[in-house]
Amino acid sequence: MIVPDRRGPGPGANEQAGPSDRQNFLRRTASALVLAPLAIGTAFIGGWILAAACTVTAALVLWEWSILVSRAADWRILAPGLPALCAAAVLAHNNAPGMAIAAVALGTLGAAVATAVQPRGERRSAWAVLWAAAGLVYAGIVVTSPIVLRSDPQMGFAALAFLFATVWATDIFAYLAGRRFGGPLLWPRLSPKKTWTGAVGGLAGGVVAGALVAYASAGTYPVAAGVLALILSIAAQGGDLLESSVKRRFGAKDTSTLIPGHGGVMDRVDGFLVAALIAVVIGTLRFGAAASARGLLLW
Repeated sequence: MIVPDRRGPGPGANEQAGPSDRQNFLRRTASALVLAPLAIGTAFIGGWILAAACTVTAALVLWEWSILVSRAADWRILAPGLPALCAAAVLAHNNAPGMAIAAVALGTLGAAVATAVQPRGERRSAWAVLWAAAGLVYAGIVVTSPIVLRSDPQMGFAALAFLFATVWATDIFAYLAGRRFGGPLLWPRLSPKKTWTGAVGGLAGGVVAGALVAYASAGTYPVAAGVLALILSIAAQGGDLLESSVKRRFGAKDTSTLIPGHGGVMDRVDGFLVAALIAVVIGTLRFGAAASARGLLLW
């Protein structure tokens, strides 16, 4: 399912686009019109519905990661990883984030041990083992962070709405600004088409959208909401660049073809997962894991 990278990474959130990109843009729009309401509805319902959705998303991320680093679905990664992700979702849902992290850590260790030795007894390099096991950390963030934020009974949904608004607006405005204005490249070594104009446009859109949603849903002080949205917008773009670097490392354009116009699930959640992790850390440091949403939004 991995699409080989024969011409460099394809258009991303803040990349300068060519004339042939219109069809891809329409596919991206259609996918977003389907996925965004599903994400918002699932976040609104919360509970086991959200936990199940996060588990499925994380499982797909791990599956794509195993194909990316091993060139085929690798059950030495998936066999210890999938039960670990399920356990992490259950524990996070039951307000035990520390145990959820421990479950992910055990799965990571299991994947590392399982991939250390090849079927014929040939040992893999330490870097290959680390890359294989790192997928559990990546997927573990996907499954735990949204559940921990949503578990706050007072502002869980508001926190996820703030996160969605910031990350999605960053992606949309970066894409549009990059298409419209082009300009100097942001980081050619990682992504040869992402531009500074797109990055700035994404930051502007993310800050405005995030601040508005935080103020409207939780009454967050506008300056604080803007600063938080700025931090999360930067984190989202950093997550996009991080995934681009991983794909370049393994010579892939997209992680799969599951989502029209976007590539794989990893391609869709790369910025969100980093922003979600930062949001949880900020909220937990202020008010604790059980009230991380309030810790994020109440200033």
